[in-house]
Amino acid sequence: MIDTYRQSSSMKRQVTPIMYRACSTSRLALQLPGYRPLRQLHQKAAATASITRTSRDIFSTQRALHLTTNPIPKWNQKPWSNNQPSTSSRAAYTTATLSNPTIHEIFEKTSGTWQYLVADPKTSKAVIIDPVLNYDSATQAITTEAADAILSKAKEMGYKIDKILETHAHADHLTAASYLQTRLATDQGFKPPVCIGKRIEQVQTLFAKRYGVPAKEYVRVFDRLFDDDEVFSIGELSAKAIHLPGHTPDHLGYMIGGKRSIPFHPCPFLPQILKRAPENLFCGDSLFHIDIGTARCDFPGGSARDLYASGRKLLSLPDHYKIWTGHDYPPEGRSEPVPWMSVRDHKTLNKHLKEGICEEEFVALRRERDGGLKAPRLLHQSLQINIRAGRLPKVEESGFRFLHVPLVVGGEW
Repeated sequence: MIDTYRQSSSMKRQVTPIMYRACSTSRLALQLPGYRPLRQLHQKAAATASITRTSRDIFSTQRALHLTTNPIPKWNQKPWSNNQPSTSSRAAYTTATLSNPTIHEIFEKTSGTWQYLVADPKTSKAVIIDPVLNYDSATQAITTEAADAILSKAKEMGYKIDKILETHAHADHLTAASYLQTRLATDQGFKPPVCIGKRIEQVQTLFAKRYGVPAKEYVRVFDRLFDDDEVFSIGELSAKAIHLPGHTPDHLGYMIGGKRSIPFHPCPFLPQILKRAPENLFCGDSLFHIDIGTARCDFPGGSARDLYASGRKLLSLPDHYKIWTGHDYPPEGRSEPVPWMSVRDHKTLNKHLKEGICEEEFVALRRERDGGLKAPRLLHQSLQINIRAGRLPKVEESGFRFLHVPLVVGGEW
């Protein structure tokens, strides 16, 4: 954004110091030959410019250029009057909001799940994506270490949690959404809504019937159901819910950050430059690390063809966009989990979806792979809790809460 303040005297006009604060590619805009006025200002700034880098990432690097007071160049000189100068005689500046989120990734090792805390640095409002409850299958104990780590980080950073976002009804870990809601209602004075895609209702109906979950324990337990491509805000950040079916029919991804709005942009090059802003797509269980490929599609309502289409939708994004995954299971030779890869990385290296792999090849690969997979270790526990938005079953007369686990019986009975 460029802010100018003009002062007048009886004989001449001067410009007070100007600060340019923009992404690293903004300097290119000032050097482009088709926009001479801004180029001249940039040239005058070069001698006294001080550049401050605030991020290791090239696309989120910010520069602050401080201009000393100088007379208006001849191209903009005109006798000063009390009237507003005509459009042709004054510089046209762009009013745009470009804000990049602060992202904290927290890995839960037992389930291999990435939890995310995503904040608007300007307002300190934040969202939590796919939080995890710890579950010990040997003792049936539920604990909250992973979720508490998110709360600790939010408190440390001074964030106010605005929403809790679920990408889908997970089948491999229990969501901590309800626990976090309860804690945050006390800690920050209001309860953030738990949000998910609108197709969750068909998933709830299916598994509630299978596990005998009473309707009062799953109907309308989510606070907000997103439509496809619904836009919402996180402070001053722009975000969008994107339908990514395949792994499950209700699956969403969340696009967060980058270009918010451009109310006025006379510079013909600026919209193209702003497209280079770093966007972040939280894809849940659609794409995994490039050496793993994609998620399984053998759950009820899952579809390898749908997942292929969702993957191609993601890989149609600009190459520099970051795709943040929901899980990572480092194979032999890679010791540490990795939260994100770029679109370009996936296009060139993803073992299931890289360029050159057609739909039929992907479907055959996915079906063969899924046919040899065992059910997730926490399948039954996860689904019964997650269709309840993380709420626990009611306490029975015995004083205990119960989940239903189906038996696989062999022989004749």
